[in-house]
This record gives sequence, structure tokens and C-alpha cells, in this order.
Amino acid sequence: MLFGAAYYPEYEAVDRLDADIELMRAAGVNYVRVGESTWHLWEPIDGQFNFDWITRVVDRCHAAGISSIVGTPTYAIPAWLARRYPAILAQTGTGTPLTYGGRQNVDITHGAYLFHAERVIRAAVGHFAGHAGVIGFQVDNETGVYLLHNPGVRERFADHLKATYGSLDAVNEAWGTNHWSLGLGDWADLWPADHNSSPGYNLAWRRFQTSLVTEFLAWQAGIVRELARPDQFVTHCTVGGHELIRPAGNARAVARLVDIPGVNVYYSTQDTLELPDHHTEPPVPSWAAGVGVWALYLQADMARVAAKNDRFLVLESNASNAGYPHENHPAYDGQWRQAALALAARGARGMGYWHWHSCHTGKEIYWRGVLGHDYQPGRPYREIAALGAELATLAPLLGQAEPDAEVAFLYSQDSKYALQFQPPLADPVTGRPDPASYERIFNTFYRGYFDAGLQMACIDLEEDRGEDLSRWPVLVVPAGYVLADADASRLVDYAAAGGHLVLTLRTGYVDEHGRARTDTAPGPLSVPAGVAYQEFTNLRTAVPVAVAAGEPIASDGASATYWADLLRVTTAEPVLHYDHPSWGQYPAVTTHRWFAGRITWVGTLPDPVLARDLARWTAAAAGITPLWTELPTSVRIDSASLPGGRKLWFVGNWSGQPVSVRLPFTAQRARTGDTYPEGHQLQLAAWDTTALLTA
Repeated sequence: MLFGAAYYPEYEAVDRLDADIELMRAAGVNYVRVGESTWHLWEPIDGQFNFDWITRVVDRCHAAGISSIVGTPTYAIPAWLARRYPAILAQTGTGTPLTYGGRQNVDITHGAYLFHAERVIRAAVGHFAGHAGVIGFQVDNETGVYLLHNPGVRERFADHLKATYGSLDAVNEAWGTNHWSLGLGDWADLWPADHNSSPGYNLAWRRFQTSLVTEFLAWQAGIVRELARPDQFVTHCTVGGHELIRPAGNARAVARLVDIPGVNVYYSTQDTLELPDHHTEPPVPSWAAGVGVWALYLQADMARVAAKNDRFLVLESNASNAGYPHENHPAYDGQWRQAALALAARGARGMGYWHWHSCHTGKEIYWRGVLGHDYQPGRPYREIAALGAELATLAPLLGQAEPDAEVAFLYSQDSKYALQFQPPLADPVTGRPDPASYERIFNTFYRGYFDAGLQMACIDLEEDRGEDLSRWPVLVVPAGYVLADADASRLVDYAAAGGHLVLTLRTGYVDEHGRARTDTAPGPLSVPAGVAYQEFTNLRTAVPVAVAAGEPIASDGASATYWADLLRVTTAEPVLHYDHPSWGQYPAVTTHRWFAGRITWVGTLPDPVLARDLARWTAAAAGITPLWTELPTSVRIDSASLPGGRKLWFVGNWSGQPVSVRLPFTAQRARTGDTYPEGHQLQLAAWDTTALLTA
């Protein structure tokens, strides 16, 4: 288990390398991540390299038993490079270049940039490949901040369209360019992307932009592998969750290029980590994937889909305050440990903090580190040091553990792009179109299953078409808006073979080119789901739901929000209706037996109560029964499978009050070996997690 922090002694106000290393050793730190953001120190003058400053750090750390992950410094270019080649700066709109003064502000396809980037990569990796203290290399960092509109990129896009579609006639047909007289008679007629109104163009453009990032990182990884030792890994640090602040990134595509993917997991702390979660639609910081315990888990499960449900590294996480001067919310005692154990439970095999010390200069002065501005070890250091000792004890078990999951979520990057372009939901504050509509829908259903106590895996629709879906009893497809016929058939086959397929609003409405289907919605899913609809409506206010027949699956207060498919039942059974004078004639939720399985359609965006109720009902219908019962509402249980049929359990109390949990079996405390009989009342302190072993 890797345990450490990003370490930037070049940022520090004083030279204190030896003091830092001593504190790291005492805290159980076994690696540091260095060098990825200071190209100007690696190459202060064009063609003249200086590695003395960073070699000193790697040497001293290695001597102290601390390994290093060395980053290629390509995401923050030196001033001399921008001055010499001003055309390499990124254009975020046609004719709108960025100016020097930030980071990730470069056209990653520009020949001059690539020449200089390759030169510094080869020099740096060549220098450190033979160093015994270097265990891996990180290529670039959080790539994909901007959609590039540089002239060379636009020319490449035209070439990409020629290769993808083959002819202008095929482009015109796929994009429906008769609308607004947008037909292309010549490749030179292709209009700028930032003036585009065509959904088909948008999909092609966003896919192309993602491919540029993937191509760039594959190129870097290839150079590193050419020079590195076989035992040195390649990684990349992506933004956690939906990557909203990296619009050209695709963590799942990038993860296929590296040996072990890395991810940033930042999370909101203090009372927002309390269960049960009482937050409905809280303000979400720009750096967070969401607010709540579910959002922490979402980032872990999304990292696992990037790793094809294998292990991943957390390369950055809250060391103290995450954010800027108005966002000072350091964790409560115990929350660092609890969050780290949750990430480990879901597959993290490296826990890294950003960063070791708090910067005294620059934009991120208040994004505080393990050490504060006074360099004195305080509460964050003590909490993280205690965690380091615990993770070292658990490492042999964690290295063998495979996180369990009963429910799989299908993620669609294409649907995210399409629903950013034509958002179906209104922003809850402004009422304007919400470009994060896909993320809201996905998060709503993910949180529902999380609140129901279930464990999730994620699958990427576009990257994982060969994945065996049958191993999950329930498969949820939130807003799978862009859906090719072949992908629809794959989903239907999953249900026919015995799975419970849960489909939601907007799924299957357009094809892979973004064209609304001519078949009655939901197109190829209509017959298998046993429903059809011609109309849909946005909901200005929440609408209560009522049971159509049979068991009362919805709790009091459960409501539909923001959207309603006006479903007509063909062969499905209504489950819930809208309690509304006009829309009451339409079911909000239906279910349909399909050969050996079942397809449930959720035609609305459920509120948190309804989302949890639907999760419980769909899981029970698939035969999933909870082993742990009568749990306090603040307790979350996670499990992982070990060789020989053993289980590793994480029992967490996400609240500021102590609770007790009745054990449903005989268990052993993983750290101490203490054994507890079935029925034992396990005591959990505030913000406490206990790891247990069962045979």
C-alpha cells in the first residue's frame, strides 16, 4: 500500500528537506510524488537541463526508505517557451488565445510544444530511470482542461471527419445538415466548433477532443516505457468523478494507457460527511464531485471503472482545507481516517495527499497541506500519521482484496457530451439549462443505491463493450441518451439472460450520431421494456408519486422532480403513478418481465427518498438480500473478497455520535486479531471505521 503526499520543496520558503523527511518517516510515508509542475527548473534555459535540485530530493528520500514517483513536467510550460513560440498557447474559442500566466494553457498538438516536451521527457526519464528510489513516472497531470480551437486542431478535425465518415455525404446525413442550411459541399465549408448548433457536430467534436488527450498521453507513456525499467510503472493523475473541470478528459480511456491509473479524490468534509444524508441539492464546490458520503464513494467507484474494476492510486486528496480562501472546512477528527478506509475498501491501493506542506505563494496558498504555513506538525499531521500506521498493518490484506458489488452502473461519455449540449434539466437555482444534467441524473440514481446500502461497480459504455454484464444482478443505465442499436441489444440481452435492467429518463432517445429516432420512444428499448411514449414534460415543482398496485414501495413524501416521461404501458406493469390531476394517468415507474430477467423503466428524476426506495425495490426484485440488518442509520458496510473465500468488512459510523452494531456472524478484528461471536455488539466511536475478517 503506497502512502504519501505530493512534495514540492521548490515551493517552500526555506530549505527544510531533512526536517520534512524526518516527519514523513514518523508518519509512515513510503512515497512522494515530485516534479510534475516546474518545467522551468528542469530546463531553465532552452536546451540546458538541471536535475541537481530534484536529484537531491530523490536521493535523500531514497536513503530514508521513501520512494519517488517522478512526474513529467509538461502541464506547466516555462515562460521562455511561450515567449519563443506564442502560437503554442491554447485557443479556447476561434481566435481567442490564452495568455501566459497559468497552467495547462497549451495546444498539446502543436509541433513546437511536442518537440520541447519530448526533449524534456527524455532528459528527465533518462536521468531517473536508473535511480533505485524511483518506482514510477506520472505522465503530465490532469490533462484536458480546455477544448482546443487552434488552427492546426481545426485542420486535424477535418481530417478526422474524412477518416471517420469517409465522405461529405455521410457527414451531412449523420448530422442532418439540411437544418438551417448547414449542408457541407466542401470540407472547407466546415464551420468553427464554437459557433456550432448541430448535435451531431458537437458529438463528433467532443469525441475528437477526447482523442487528442488520449493520443497525447499515449505518446508520453510510450516515451517513458522506452526509457524506464520494467519494474517502474506509468500512471496519470485524473480529476475524480465526472471530470467536469476537465472537459476534454476521459479517465476511462486514459486508464487503458497506463499501468495503474491515478485519481484525485477531493471531498467535502465536516457535517457533509454525516449519514443519513439530509442534503438535497447543496452548493457543490468547483473542485468537488458532489457533496455527501455518496460523492466520496462515487469517485472511488469511477476510479475503479477507469481501472476496469481493478486497483487504482489516489494521488491527491484533502490534506486539510481543500479549496480557496472562502472554503476553509478542515475535517473533523477521524474523518481523514474514515475517508481513506472507505477508498481502500473500494479498491485504492495508494493513498496520497495534496500536498505535504502549505504553499506560501501562488494561487493555492489556502489549499493547505499536511503541514501548515508554520511547518509545525499539527492536527492534520497527527491524524494522517496515525492513518499511515494503520494502513501499513492492513496492507497485506488490502493487496489481496477485491471490492464486492451487487449493482453495476453504465457510464456514457457520449451521453454526457450530448446532454451538456442540449440539457434536459433546469438549473435548480437559476432555472436556466443545466449543462451538468447528465451528472445530476447519474448522481441521483447512484446516491439512491448508496443510500439503500448497496455496493456499486461502474462500467464504461463506450470503452467496455466487451465486459461481461451477467455477473451483476442489477444494471442501472442513468440517462443513456446516446445509444447505438448494438448497445441497446446488449442491454436487452442482459435482461433476457436473467438480469434486472433499470433504465431511466432520456435513455435511448438518440442514436450514435445524436439523431432523434423515428421509432416511438424509447426506440429499440420500447418492446423489451413494455412501454412507449410520445410526450415528456419538465416539472416546475416536485410531484408526489402513488403506488399503482401491489406493495407500497415508495415512502411517504417520495416525489418525482424536474422531468416526467408520459409513458403508455404496452406490456409492462405500472409500479408508481404521478399523484397529479393531469399526469396521474401516466405511470412514473414500470416493470416488465423479459424472458429470464426484468426491465424497469424510471421515467422521472426521483428525489432522494424515491431514489432510495427504488433502489431497495429493484435490488429485492433481483434477489439481493442484506446480510446486515437493524443497522443504525449512520452506519455503512462495505465488503471485499479475499482468496480462499474469506471476506474483509469495513464497518463505518459516519456521524459524530458513538453507535453499536450487532454482528451477524463470528468475526475477527483485522488489526488486532480479537475475535467476536455472532450477535456481539461492536462499538463504534464517532467518525470511526472498523475492519473485520470472516472465514
